[in-house]
Amino acid sequence: MQGKVMPNEAESEVYVGIDVCKAWLDVYLHPIGQIARVANSEAGLEALARKLAGHPVTLVVMEATGKLHRLAHRVLHARGLRVAVVNPYRARRFAEALGQLAKTDRLDARILALFAAKHHPRASPPASAHIAELQEIVLARQSAVAETVALANRKASSESRFLAAELTRRIDEIKAHIKSLEGEIRRLIAADPDLVRRFAILTSIPGIGTIVAASLVAGLAEIGTLGGKQIAALAGLAPMNRDSGAQRGQRHIQGGRAHVRAALYFAAVTAVRKDSGFASFARRLEGVGKAPKLILAAVMRKLLVLANTLIAQNRTWSPLPPASA
Repeated sequence: MQGKVMPNEAESEVYVGIDVCKAWLDVYLHPIGQIARVANSEAGLEALARKLAGHPVTLVVMEATGKLHRLAHRVLHARGLRVAVVNPYRARRFAEALGQLAKTDRLDARILALFAAKHHPRASPPASAHIAELQEIVLARQSAVAETVALANRKASSESRFLAAELTRRIDEIKAHIKSLEGEIRRLIAADPDLVRRFAILTSIPGIGTIVAASLVAGLAEIGTLGGKQIAALAGLAPMNRDSGAQRGQRHIQGGRAHVRAALYFAAVTAVRKDSGFASFARRLEGVGKAPKLILAAVMRKLLVLANTLIAQNRTWSPLPPASA
């Protein structure tokens, strides 16, 4: 550790910002101004945890980085520290609001510490190893599907027979890979009784099939524990106001977990086609002049809020409301 130490350090709340990269972690302690760089490894994190034990740490904040932040989240949480993992977009906008346009690892760590002190993002436990593996497989499948779409588009515009044949072979290989991934997804879900129950609840909802349910189970562990507005915001499906004075701007969704939103898009399309309730909901929105994209976004949000409610109540979907007690 280096930097200044304030005389009333023992009496102050300390917020820790951690900028994560593959090899190391840059750490900043606010308001005492201490900085550190440690290896992004078990040994480096254990050393950091020992150093932080000497300070009244209120909250540790780091950005979601796919896989790179998981070890830090797991180790620091196990050492009794409250850890929040935030969307990088929020942290970047906060930095811009402060006038901090330069970007380095150490500056990013400081910004995260200031963000923690100002906004107090919600701390959460790390995903279990089982859920982390499921998340990885689900995201791998999404990437593979996107690759097949790109290759199919290239094949459709190809004038070379040789290239078309090669693209066909590659597409077939990826489809086999996708099938293998889907088998592993089913195996991982079946190995956990809690996931089996969540999966059964989700797949009972019109429009939500095996892959969408797996995407929600893996990518939205908070489902069933938050309110409807909170879970919608977490998935990036909460419309944001755009008002100024007497002018009322159009609402837009933004941020959130894109991979969850992508899965819900396909569920919404299916739900509108197959379920009369969702179809009538879509028609009502169409009747008041809503654009097709806004209608699908509203159906996605309705599906997610319904799934959140059913998991919270531990019951499967029924076209009839539950009987009152």
